[in-house]
Amino acid sequence: MDEKDIDIMQTIMKKGPIRTVIIIAAILIFFLIMKPWVQVGAGERGVVLNFGAVQKTVLQEGLHLRIPLMQEIVRVDVKVQKATTDAAAASSDLQDVSSTVAINYHIAPDKANIVYQTIGIHFKERIIDPAVQEVVKAVTAKYTAEQLITKRPAVSDAMKLTLTDRLKEHNISVDAFSIVGFSFSKIFMEAIESKQTADQLAQKARRDLERIKIEAEQKVTAARAEAESLRLQRANISRDLIELRKVEANLKAIDKWNGILPQVTGSGAVPFIGVGDLNNK
Repeated sequence: MDEKDIDIMQTIMKKGPIRTVIIIAAILIFFLIMKPWVQVGAGERGVVLNFGAVQKTVLQEGLHLRIPLMQEIVRVDVKVQKATTDAAAASSDLQDVSSTVAINYHIAPDKANIVYQTIGIHFKERIIDPAVQEVVKAVTAKYTAEQLITKRPAVSDAMKLTLTDRLKEHNISVDAFSIVGFSFSKIFMEAIESKQTADQLAQKARRDLERIKIEAEQKVTAARAEAESLRLQRANISRDLIELRKVEANLKAIDKWNGILPQVTGSGAVPFIGVGDLNNK
């Protein structure tokens, strides 16, 4: 082997590592650009699209490989979410009712591909809000405006049951349902306030009447007791007792006398307290 061949071999050996590095770098760049993997986060599901066509496979949480250029993975949130919807309706007595409803819902995880295929990712605006408004109108029409207030738990349960059946058809589950508030017309609210005031006054009048009755009964009972006491006292009084009381009264009068006879003008006997009564005895 001459010197020329040795130089060629040395040149090839020098260029070999550089080519290897270039090839490895090209492969890494290709992977970074094409990204043949996908990560599905917690509370998500991956919908597989082959050239835009939804596949039956639903990817669970974690890291998954995909075929670049051919496959696309769409992440769908299956966690519990909250939606608040306003709805206008009319009660059975034709009162205008404005309702605010809040629900907690989630997408059926194993049906994420069907939900994406039939509804897309904007399912709240397309499905949930219209369903809530329709359910509120249907259930509200079965109750009077007053019953919507007094039977609010029953109204809420009826709305939740109807909405659950309605959204189940779209693979959406209702976890919780609550009526945030009802609002009525100003005239109806004034009528409710007037009725409440009248009820409170009626209750107060009934309480006062009961109190008067009790007080009257107490007075009658006291009068009867006093009358009975007087009757018993009269039954126990005798002539001897009366005379004894007179003597006791005269003795008290004598004890109080200061020994000075009263000054009188004209003729007549000198009065002496109690003497006549004592001589009669």
